[in-house]
Amino acid sequence: MESRKTILICDDEPALRELVRATLSDGYRFAEASDGVVALELAHDLEPDAVILDLMLPRLGGLEVLAHFQTDEQLRNDPVLVITAWNETREDVLAAGASDFVTKPFDPDALRVAVEELLSGP
Repeated sequence: MESRKTILICDDEPALRELVRATLSDGYRFAEASDGVVALELAHDLEPDAVILDLMLPRLGGLEVLAHFQTDEQLRNDPVLVITAWNETREDVLAAGASDFVTKPFDPDALRVAVEELLSGP
């Protein structure tokens, strides 16, 4: 039985999704969403172990996706790492329901550490 963790990457930029995959490649399975609506659909279907979420997404923005996660019984405990170039403060993003926050451009080591911490549980 496969025990690799699944990470859902939600970003509208294919190059960034590829960079995240390359940064985290060892030992993980990946699913990708290019907009907020698909992100929610995949989160429901796949039940990922962690979600990496950009705030600037088409169709349904990242903050709206976070709000859905907070009110959805199935998704509310999923760890979400927000990765964004927005000038949001860390406190605002965490108050919106994110588990952690990384700014773009991101440091690969910082991203790896943040994801490992999310996956290690509370």
